[in-house]
Amino acid sequence: MPGFALASVVTSNPERAAQARERHPEVTVLASPAELFGAADSHDLAVIAAPNREHVPLGLAAVEAGLPLVVDKPLAASAADGQRLADAAAARGVVASVFHNRRWDGDFLTLRRLLDDGSLGEPLRLESRFERWRPEVDSEKWREGGGPEDAGGVLFDLGPHLIDQALELLGPAPSVYAEVRCVRPGARVDDDVFLALEHESGARSHLWASMVAADPGPRFRALGTRAAYVKHGLDVQEDALRAGAGPHDAGFGEEPREAWGTLRSGEDTEPEPVATEPGRYVDYYERMERAIREPGSVSPPVPLEAGIETLRVIEAARASAAERAVIPL
Repeated sequence: MPGFALASVVTSNPERAAQARERHPEVTVLASPAELFGAADSHDLAVIAAPNREHVPLGLAAVEAGLPLVVDKPLAASAADGQRLADAAAARGVVASVFHNRRWDGDFLTLRRLLDDGSLGEPLRLESRFERWRPEVDSEKWREGGGPEDAGGVLFDLGPHLIDQALELLGPAPSVYAEVRCVRPGARVDDDVFLALEHESGARSHLWASMVAADPGPRFRALGTRAAYVKHGLDVQEDALRAGAGPHDAGFGEEPREAWGTLRSGEDTEPEPVATEPGRYVDYYERMERAIREPGSVSPPVPLEAGIETLRVIEAARASAAERAVIPL
């Protein structure tokens, strides 16, 4: 990617180290984060994609080393820990961002366009889903079998994407109602979640995340005063990356016509296909590069405050599910 070169990979796993050397022969493989932070002067950015429990400790170490950083979602296991990291970064003047990359999904960019150009009218309700069919529990994975400090389960895994998108589109949410459940036999963390957010604008968002959806609903169903937008299927970028494509390959991020969503302005009208905007995950890192090169004048692509606000909603959702009540924020 222009502007960046992969310099080091940190892993103590021999298999992953071998994969890194095979895929990126030019990189240095380091056995511990301490080695990376000890060589901070020869690096310009640290990307923290470790298990959730390590996000804040590694983030604080990067800040202490004066190294700009990207932290995978969720930013932390609690809003208080996320705030601690944000305060440390601000105190040291370190550029830091949370990787809410779904802001650059093609369907999200399309929905934002339809709201911005007035095609939907005033937003009334947003329905948003990340639903999967994975009925078997793998308790060996920390996301499915870890303790509270691991921030596992779909509320912490898929929830940040859903919540961040809703807040970004519809604005702050002063109240949250949630249902958070363990459905699969042997599940130790939540695997089926519903959230209802009431936004200051008066619009509402209904968010679902599930591992037990044998028939997933629409990815988006957005209702406005003029029309409704309905979109099925997930953004194409992850599958393209897994298949070996790169963000600057021709056609990367473009969705085939048969997968486009539709816009409909009433019961008596036919749904009209709406071209999906090309997905642009690469924009995230292009903006991060500008923020590093021009600190103070260019903001990071997703500030840590957005990750903290998402965590506040997650905490309210857990309280709502426990109390079976609407929780004010």
